[in-house]
Amino acid sequence: MRPDPVPLSRVQRLALTAASFLLLATAAMALGPLIAGSGWWWLCAFVAGGVLFAGAGLRALRTPASLVPVLELVVLLALLTLVFGGGTSIALVIPIQGTFEAFGELMSGAQRTIEQQSVPAIPVPPLLFALALGIGLLAFVVDVLVQTLRVPALAAVPALVPVVVPGFIIEAGAEAPALVLTAAAYLLLLRVDVRVRRRARLAAGAEGDDAATVVPPNRVPIVSTLGASLGLAAVGLLTASILAASTPSISSSLLLGSPSQGTLFGRGVSPFIDLGRDLRRPEASPAFHYFARNADRPYFTLLTLDEFEGEVWGASDAAVDGDNTVDAMPRPEGLSDEVETSEHAIEVVVDEVRTTWLPVPYPTSRIEGLNGSWFWDEGSLSVRSVDTNTAGQRYVATRLEVDPTVAQLREASTEVPAELERNLALPEEMPAIIADTAAAVTAGTTSRYDAAVAIQSFLRSSQFDYSTESPVADGYDGGGFDVIAKFLETKSGYCVHFASTMAVLAREIGIPSRISLGYTQGAPTQERVDGVQRIEVDSHDLHSWPELYFEGVGWVPFEPTPGRGTVPGYSRPGAGDGTGAAAPSTAPVTPGASGRPELDPDRGLAGQAGGGATANAWWQRGVPVALVVLLVLLLPALLRLGQRWTRRRRIIKGERPADAAWDEVIATARDLGAGGDDAETARAFAASVAEREAFGGAEARAALFELRDAVERERYGPDAASTAAASALFDDLATVRAALLADAAPAVRARALFAPRSLIDAARRALGERPSLGA
Repeated sequence: MRPDPVPLSRVQRLALTAASFLLLATAAMALGPLIAGSGWWWLCAFVAGGVLFAGAGLRALRTPASLVPVLELVVLLALLTLVFGGGTSIALVIPIQGTFEAFGELMSGAQRTIEQQSVPAIPVPPLLFALALGIGLLAFVVDVLVQTLRVPALAAVPALVPVVVPGFIIEAGAEAPALVLTAAAYLLLLRVDVRVRRRARLAAGAEGDDAATVVPPNRVPIVSTLGASLGLAAVGLLTASILAASTPSISSSLLLGSPSQGTLFGRGVSPFIDLGRDLRRPEASPAFHYFARNADRPYFTLLTLDEFEGEVWGASDAAVDGDNTVDAMPRPEGLSDEVETSEHAIEVVVDEVRTTWLPVPYPTSRIEGLNGSWFWDEGSLSVRSVDTNTAGQRYVATRLEVDPTVAQLREASTEVPAELERNLALPEEMPAIIADTAAAVTAGTTSRYDAAVAIQSFLRSSQFDYSTESPVADGYDGGGFDVIAKFLETKSGYCVHFASTMAVLAREIGIPSRISLGYTQGAPTQERVDGVQRIEVDSHDLHSWPELYFEGVGWVPFEPTPGRGTVPGYSRPGAGDGTGAAAPSTAPVTPGASGRPELDPDRGLAGQAGGGATANAWWQRGVPVALVVLLVLLLPALLRLGQRWTRRRRIIKGERPADAAWDEVIATARDLGAGGDDAETARAFAASVAEREAFGGAEARAALFELRDAVERERYGPDAASTAAASALFDDLATVRAALLADAAPAVRARALFAPRSLIDAARRALGERPSLGA
């Protein structure tokens, strides 16, 4: 990592640029499990290559070194403008105010899609913008480290960013091939740097102090530092593997929580539409409990998803209105005075769920007792905070129970208000099975209400099975249109598939729809407070369901998922003709107020004893951390071992063998605090060390002087001067090192092993010296 005092040629800098580009391109491949397709990778490669090779071109044009990094950032901005802001720019690459506004909207969209998409994410434009910006900044950092500061070993730091990211999102972390390729690319960068350094020194010739003590070899050795480079790359690979495998997944940690009390990894609810991972967990985590009179068992909504971003359900990103305080919430949109309503107070006590979205029934007229600032959103009436979360909250939500009649639903106007047209939006191209299914299922219905009931009955029929495993096994997990098409073919899925399918089928026939994400009613307990029963809600009650809009009634929930929740009375087939027939379904229908019967599919998800996850948590988290700590402690010793191995290879290859052996003697002495100063000549060092007690014997003293004479002949003698045989150098080196170690106390030897002074001094010199000329 030591900066060179000699400039590099254009070809040498181009070689370093190409190696840097290869490192970033391979490191970006680690993001593959997170993002669908491969187009995003080509975009990242384009941006990274543009920044890196622009820097190479600027240096080739002899641009002042201080201006190159600044101009690289300008190039990055131009590339982003070309790809994402061309319509708002001048000549496609010159940004103006509108361009930066577009960038701001893309960044906001990227945050939403990261929060709401499942893995693998669909590369919508906001996500692509975030990837391009991130890889461009990493390319800038790599170029500064490799070309300007001339410390290419530190390029591992930005290269590890995309390698480690998957460990924060998915449990498996980065894939092994990506780790191996990244390590190989990093090793190649180190080798290219070694080669161009030495060729630059050979071209410049020996000058000044170096001319008196160091004679360059006649050729550039191929393997002189291969051991150290290989060892460093192996250590980086091992560290990345452990981090990628042990870093907890954001989606799982937010949903089920961890022992950590931090915000990021606290117990909370992920807004991801994909709940399958959480429903497949064997152990439930308590979310909250509530007390309600008169068997009042509502669903609790956290978040409402009402629009598509690409092919993914997302929530409208409306700014928080400071006037929308929860002490007085408006009447839900579309609800007329003709529909019967009643209010019911529900006391909610949060147990372990932590999120900025408050679980409340829809609709709610007011909320009392909350700590912090909470506001309701227009339309959805979802409640969120800007300065706190649900941890430790105890509040009373006054639920507005809406009880429409079948006649009111059937006679609802077919006119859709302008503000709800977005809830009908569908792409121009969809799989044909969606439109065909909607037409077939609703054929013969005389109203939109009857069509909605027909869709619900179709999805709850014996044709469909509830399964959290089938979508994963067959590769169609999520809520996009292709997923819905596959679900309609296989007819097996869980709440996400049933809810999104009904919402899309409803839009296909002209009914505005949206999806609610939250909890079912929970399970009643034996505890009562003032005669009011306590209801427990946990992570197994997480659920999604569709809501359809009927003018005059508003947003009406339906339950198309078999075996989950309760089918509303107004949506049962025959509810309006006096037959009261239940929705046909072979799956168990939830009885009474219970949100989860004994035969509910979620109850069969447990695959181990209740204490299994807790009992194993200590090694799942502790062992990886301990390994990382141990690796960090052993890193100096491993680097020193690699350095020793490299010098042994030089002796075997005959590449200035005496010089390699003497360098190892000096490094050993410096590690043990026995001298070895840079300004000390070989003869002076040998004379000083020979006075030590361990060198009182004839063998150790003779070995020391043999090495001294050999290195002096090699450094200062004629080119034809003979050097000692490799075997003799090995024997003398081993004897001298043994004597130096014997002369040191055990504590000194331990310090030399775990904190070798020779490496520390080399690092200090590297950080303290000026960059190379022309950097």
